[in-house]
Amino acid sequence: MTEIRSKICGLKTAEDIQAAAEAGAAYIGFNFFPKSPRSVTVAEAAALAVEAPVGLCKVALVVNMDDTELDAIVAGVPLDMLQLHGHESPERVAELKARHGLPVMKVLGISEPADLARIAEYEQVADQILVDAKAPKGAVLPGGNGVTFDWSILAKKKYWQCPWMLAGGLTPENVGQAIRRTGARQVDVASGVESAPGQKDPDLIRAFVAAASGR
Repeated sequence: MTEIRSKICGLKTAEDIQAAAEAGAAYIGFNFFPKSPRSVTVAEAAALAVEAPVGLCKVALVVNMDDTELDAIVAGVPLDMLQLHGHESPERVAELKARHGLPVMKVLGISEPADLARIAEYEQVADQILVDAKAPKGAVLPGGNGVTFDWSILAKKKYWQCPWMLAGGLTPENVGQAIRRTGARQVDVASGVESAPGQKDPDLIRAFVAAASGR
């Protein structure tokens, strides 16, 4: 059986990290978007990152961030990957890879089959693609809104040139079905393992990773 890798995003406490690690998550995400209930400062993320066991990939989620802000994050937090969740162009992805020497995951919102065409613009410059539900009209957050998209859009996709991850309204209850419908081998969750916005629930984290892994 192919291993399914889970990413738990928007962690804010040492207990969150412990729960993700003990559950068997492959990635953890620190959210640096100030409007998010999951946002952390550089100092907070730095303190949290040292709690992460070796081998747990530490990802910084940023949205249309300028060089000065991103330089401060990369200098202050021991990271393994950048996650670009804004309107960053393929050229910006390549620029940030070169500037920071870190792998870059580009997030692309999907709501209809035509949206998949954008992946071709990024798959040769990004190290990974995160296929997420497109944010609802008027939403403050670019992601983490707890909404899904029609997974059948991905059922007949071609194989892309870089690894990809599925996000968008995933929960312990639906992640297994999402994996079966899309063929995803990596899944990302934020709001789906929370008891309230920004508050992770250790039991839900464990349930999500177990469900994704078919346990």
